[in-house]
Amino acid sequence: MTVRQSWQKSSYSQDAGDCVELRAHGGAVLLRESDDPTVILTTTRKDLARFLRFLKSAPLPAHLPPSRARGARP
Repeated sequence: MTVRQSWQKSSYSQDAGDCVELRAHGGAVLLRESDDPTVILTTTRKDLARFLRFLKSAPLPAHLPPSRARGARP
């Protein structure tokens, strides 16, 4: 029996369709943008965790409105 995994939408995605989706595939993590689901990036869990740690530690750009700031949810 084959179990088809669905894509998981980021909890930080907006309802307007600006979504990052991911799913596990074997030992890899697949990422895609909901606006163009034909483009899929493949990475490892370790590299994705390292990238997310980097993003969380980086200063926010001054031009980001407060509603889109890190940790803010609609």
